[in-house]
Amino acid sequence: MPTQIPYDRSKAAAYAEKWAFSRNPRYISFDGMGGDCTSFVSQCLYAGTGVMNFTRDTGWYYNSASDRAAAWSGVPYLYRFLTGNRSVGPYGRAAALEELERGDLIQLGDASGKWYHSLFVTEVTGDDILVSTHTFDAYRRPLSSYVYAQARGIHIEGARRW
Repeated sequence: MPTQIPYDRSKAAAYAEKWAFSRNPRYISFDGMGGDCTSFVSQCLYAGTGVMNFTRDTGWYYNSASDRAAAWSGVPYLYRFLTGNRSVGPYGRAAALEELERGDLIQLGDASGKWYHSLFVTEVTGDDILVSTHTFDAYRRPLSSYVYAQARGIHIEGARRW
């Protein structure tokens, strides 16, 4: 049975600060291959949890460019993993943007329902949510400066390990 572990939001945010404008050489950059935003968010989550889920096809992990889960780098797959995970690794729930806090995630979508961009919540102020991301690299960029049709939040509730 998996054991509950805390999500270290400070470590996740520190990772976002360190790597927002560069690439960690441990991971392949998905720039030019659909974008690096979700991989960056996954790296932040991993920095805050220290645990991956190595379940074939439905897990969340990264070993190499050719050995990784779809949820590590794919926008809809990450959402599905985090909100449905009952095993090891990070997990969360769908949340209104007003509920989000530092260390949570936002995904942007178009009017047709396609989700295309993942953002890491770096800070929540009284006026705005500040996010960090890759593809269109940003650190503490106001969410209000983005143009999008839809936004969904994911509140990270914790993680589990064996």
